[in-house]
Amino acid sequence: MLDFTAKRTTHLFVYGSLREPSIFESVCGFSFTLKPSESNPWNVLTAELAMLPDYRRVSPDNVYFYAVADPTAKIQGFVIYDVPPSAMGGIDKYEGKHYKRETVIVNTAHGPVEAQAYLASARSMKKRFGDRFHVNLIHELWLRRRIEKFFDTHTRPGEKSPDANIERMARRELVGTTERDLVVSHLGQDAVSDYYLEHELSRPVPSILPLMKDKQVLPYLDNYLALVIKQTLLNHFESLIHEHFRYELNRLGPSSRYFNRTLSVLIALRMVNSNRSAVEMILRRGLETMPSGGRYDLMDYIKYAISAAENTFDPRVVNGDMQIIYNNLHPGLVPMGAEVEFSNVGVRAIDQTLAHQDPVFDGFRYFYDFMLDVLTWRLGGYVDDHSGDPGPGKRGFFELAPGRLNTLGEISKPATSDPWVLNQLIYEITRFYPVTPHSLHLSFQLRRSQIGKQNTLPMSLVKCLFVLGGGAQVTKSGRLAVSRMIQKEIQRSDCGEELIFARTSKRRYKMTPDTAPSQGAKYPIYINQYKFVRLESRANYEPLIMALKGLQLSLNPGDYLTAEQLDSSRRLRNEYHDLREWAANPEPISRRTKGRFLDAIYDGLMHEAHQRPYHKLHYIEWALGAIDLQIRMFNKKLMENAEPNVPEGL
Repeated sequence: MLDFTAKRTTHLFVYGSLREPSIFESVCGFSFTLKPSESNPWNVLTAELAMLPDYRRVSPDNVYFYAVADPTAKIQGFVIYDVPPSAMGGIDKYEGKHYKRETVIVNTAHGPVEAQAYLASARSMKKRFGDRFHVNLIHELWLRRRIEKFFDTHTRPGEKSPDANIERMARRELVGTTERDLVVSHLGQDAVSDYYLEHELSRPVPSILPLMKDKQVLPYLDNYLALVIKQTLLNHFESLIHEHFRYELNRLGPSSRYFNRTLSVLIALRMVNSNRSAVEMILRRGLETMPSGGRYDLMDYIKYAISAAENTFDPRVVNGDMQIIYNNLHPGLVPMGAEVEFSNVGVRAIDQTLAHQDPVFDGFRYFYDFMLDVLTWRLGGYVDDHSGDPGPGKRGFFELAPGRLNTLGEISKPATSDPWVLNQLIYEITRFYPVTPHSLHLSFQLRRSQIGKQNTLPMSLVKCLFVLGGGAQVTKSGRLAVSRMIQKEIQRSDCGEELIFARTSKRRYKMTPDTAPSQGAKYPIYINQYKFVRLESRANYEPLIMALKGLQLSLNPGDYLTAEQLDSSRRLRNEYHDLREWAANPEPISRRTKGRFLDAIYDGLMHEAHQRPYHKLHYIEWALGAIDLQIRMFNKKLMENAEPNVPEGL
């Protein structure tokens, strides 16, 4: 009898309410324990911690938990051993029609175990939660719906007028970073309580009326207000795109490990930048009808911009841009990101005694006063004075990094895996902001096998990279030079002489360690960031992005050149000295060096996908041809600007 029953028992994986032994017992008459003992009653089963891979736990109705397929996630729960058939019958009734019991393999401390689990049926979930149901989106969509409900009930409650609705959207805009943090920190985790939600979102409405009376602010007031209106216009376009085209965007975009607003931000940027005259009219009319220095506050300007966005948004334009993106996509396997720096005073932005010479924004000293840190969160905006202590009242570079989830940047998601998308994002961001472009940092995620095995780039290849992105320009003497080097923008001596060309750093995807996803929970994420690139408004960075990716895959370069490296190696010190001289008086890149450079890039790109290329071969050939052309054009321009007495062969 006992042997017959034992053969019919079931191992059961539980991840929701049944994890509580008292609930489990009320459902099926049996309890369970993680500490088995001979003294345990007959109706207490043995259980242990277990992990179900490739599924995410969500709670779209804020009541029940569902396991939905997600190859980037995992669910922690218990495996309960030898559950009798009578108990399984009670559990079947308890779980109901929205679940399907299936066989899964879970991981335990004693190895893999085959068990039964109640998983969500995609068909019933779609029917229950709408046509736009997507397994990776449902928890976020539900949370955002609750946030929207909060503003409906806390901002002019019960009023249905268009102005009340605009004000609710404006209030939500001003807590954008709070909403971001709620979504990022709770995505895939336990549901957010109403009390916690209200506590986080109940913020006083910020005011800029005191700034209106500050004589130091007055020369820059209209410039800041115009930027607030323009940024809000962009934000609301992006929100409408993100809301109404979310399913289509996710079909175009990569997995949840990437920043999920990259494509919607790109489309919104294209919408604004391609209609400059209309946008300028909106800005001009806003400042004319709500002149600075009067009774109008920040909320009024944001409401005006949202109203303008509502009246000018055209879904047909979104569909057209989506088709353009679809036709040009070239996704790879290496996660990438970009950090874009602006300054109207160049490298003097970090010099607090000189940064005030910025005639437009006063070095972004009032960035936080106008809530621009909140308004630019979709693009990771902040002000960097290179002190490591960002905060209000400081002048510095205006920086944007799509995917950055906090100011310091160690919590972030890659923007994309597509070189074309990344280049377009850089280009449109540079067109959007009325600030002089300064520099560009490009980031590439390291593979696990690359960490701790990085090499120092040969100087000849470093020169080729400077040719592609170092900002070659004609000096006052009429010669061509590498501006990023000769202006000492990437050299520092305060902590020992070094060249800030490339640096490796660690990143996380989540706001706190206990909420890190499966990719970051066990293995840290490392990125290699190249900081030598000059940002130019019309430059095409797609060939450079492909070059850096190819080099990283083939040569696995690391930091170059740190103070420690220079102190410990005479060879590197000599190379550094030669590099500075070459940057001031460059010689053409030889055919041999160019060949080595292109071969290294080709080798990396041809082995991106487990010893095979991932990009289409014609795209790789295009990239190599574009890189070759840029080097040849540099050599040609160098010879055209050479002094007459310089031999042609140099």
